[in-house]
Amino acid sequence: GATERLPLLVDQGESDNFLAEQLKPEALEAAAAAAGHPLTLRRQPGYDHSYYFIASFIDDHLRHHAAALGL
Repeated sequence: GATERLPLLVDQGESDNFLAEQLKPEALEAAAAAAGHPLTLRRQPGYDHSYYFIASFIDDHLRHHAAALGL
C-alpha cells in the first residue's frame, strides 16, 4: 500500500445544497483524523456547488498540487 501521505486540500461551500445529505465534510474530517492523514478543509461562507465556486478557488488547488509534485 501507499506509505506517503500527501496533504489533502478541500474547499467546501457552506451554502451547498448537497452539504448535509451527501457531502458530509465532517465525515471526511473524522476519517482523515482517524487515519492520521493531513487534511486542510476550508469552509467557504456564501458559496454553493456552482462553477463560480470552483473558479474562485482553483488557483489555490493548482498551487497545492504543483507543490506536491515539487514544481
